[in-house]
Amino acid sequence: MQVKETLNDGLKRGYTITVTAAELDDKVVGKLKEAQPDVEMKGFRKGKVPMAMMRKQFGPRLMGDAMQEAIDGAMNEHLTTSGDRPAAQPEMKMSNPDWKEGEDVVVDVTYEKLPDVPETDLSKVKLERLVVKADDAAVEEALKNLSESPQAVSYDAKKGAAKDGDQVLIDFVGKIDGEPFDGGAGEDYPLVLGSNSFIPGFEDQLLKAKAGEEKAVTVSFPEDYQAPHLAGKEAVFDVTVKEVRASKAPEIDDELAKKFGAEDLEALKGQIRERLEAEYSGASRAIAKRKLLDELDTLVDFDLPASLVEAEANQIAHQLWHEENPDHQGHDHPEINPTDEHKSLAKRRVKLGLLLADIGQKAEVKVTDQEMTQAVMNQARQYPGQERQFFEFVQQNAQFRQQLQAPLFEDKVVDHIFDKATVTEKEVSKEDLQAAVEALENED
Repeated sequence: MQVKETLNDGLKRGYTITVTAAELDDKVVGKLKEAQPDVEMKGFRKGKVPMAMMRKQFGPRLMGDAMQEAIDGAMNEHLTTSGDRPAAQPEMKMSNPDWKEGEDVVVDVTYEKLPDVPETDLSKVKLERLVVKADDAAVEEALKNLSESPQAVSYDAKKGAAKDGDQVLIDFVGKIDGEPFDGGAGEDYPLVLGSNSFIPGFEDQLLKAKAGEEKAVTVSFPEDYQAPHLAGKEAVFDVTVKEVRASKAPEIDDELAKKFGAEDLEALKGQIRERLEAEYSGASRAIAKRKLLDELDTLVDFDLPASLVEAEANQIAHQLWHEENPDHQGHDHPEINPTDEHKSLAKRRVKLGLLLADIGQKAEVKVTDQEMTQAVMNQARQYPGQERQFFEFVQQNAQFRQQLQAPLFEDKVVDHIFDKATVTEKEVSKEDLQAAVEALENED
């Protein structure tokens, strides 16, 4: 078996693999001898079938297996010896497609290898992490928002006309073409005007209504309404307003705290402070991560596999096209060609992806089974009632598991770099942090 280099240009590699006819024949004979003890044929005892007859019966099929094994073996041996890691599946093509038994097999192999990522002195990375403390004013503001939330607000009956924010207690019967329809009736329903919980236009027509008043409310179901038999149709609701109620914000005290599962007001304040600081910390980390990636993009440079960059640029262009054309769900669209901007972003992503993977591998960063299980459970919550089917899908889909694992691995590598880098903390206001987040979003 011979492996001869035919291409060595940057990351591009090409080889010709030659498997001689004698080598193939030896492999076929070896397979036949291995199988001979278990072979039975009419007129011969088990294990006593002559090699010539076995070769005639099974040889052609085993020849294909022998060819594949020989080529795969030569390729694996080459990759082990050279240390090359193909960026994608190597392209293999027989240079003698009209091959006949008794001839050598010659295969042309081409691929792009992953680059050798240079060592990076992570201690040279200098970063600033923004720190925001949840002060008393922020806690009080959050408490006030909680007290005004639907869970906390109560309603007391009032006289006069209903206005935005009031609650009306209503009975209603909906009709299409004069006939009631399923799901279109209700009794003693508490509807908060302005909550947009009913069909668009319904709540607006109850503004200025008074207790005891009956109204005919005419609305049209949206074209994309979840019940297809109602979508786009006009309906008339006969509504009786039984009571008009004004909202009443609760006192900010221990009773309010208990509504939100806290023992008392001080305990609720403590929970709010922790939640706010967790939110601030998450935003601060996102900013620091972006600055870290920018720093690494500038600090490190190496050749990139053109095939990976091209694939990433095509994916970016395709994704952005669909975001700009949300009504076009299928793939029967005009040809989408990446722009220079797409290609530039693709180069950054490929470079950083390879760099983080290399740093993580050298640092032996691993995603634990527990972390993967938690990620799967978090995803499963998006499919209430279908969790079991989702778990089965994840178990059977290695590509999807990789998609879940990739961001976990990246975040662990980023944390590893944070530990090695020179990081200084800068205390800022909540407003400064928000401005930094908005600046980050505008860059994307």
